[in-house]
Amino acid sequence: MTDEASRLDTIWRQLWRPRPVWMTGVMLFCFYMTFIYMPFDMFVKPVEQDEEVWFGFVLHGWYAKATEPLHWAIYAAGAWGFYHMRAWMTPWAALYTMQVAIGMLVFSGTDPRGAGWVPGLIHAAVFTGLASALWFGRHHFGSQH
Repeated sequence: MTDEASRLDTIWRQLWRPRPVWMTGVMLFCFYMTFIYMPFDMFVKPVEQDEEVWFGFVLHGWYAKATEPLHWAIYAAGAWGFYHMRAWMTPWAALYTMQVAIGMLVFSGTDPRGAGWVPGLIHAAVFTGLASALWFGRHHFGSQH
């Protein structure tokens, strides 16, 4: 096997290493956000159309553009951490996902585009479940830091 083929085989095996299906889904979502959506958001989307949501509050325009690198860094860290199954993912992925759960509730209940408090509670419950799975799924991650 050539060095290139060996390297691709290693990448492929690392990508599909044994991990729960839901965790692979989260990893693939992080890859999508890191390599497709966030570059589009930062470099293609006009400032006038830009929005970023933090804890359920929507930032617009230049305020949104200013926080995009932080979102990009979070997704890149998630992609790297899930790909290599790093131990530090256990607290940080769970905490970030819990922030998303809170954001879902706040956005749904306060933003005119939100679906309301009851659907917000349902969305928040789903993300709280994912946060719990990440928190208690530490045995899936390695001990390396």
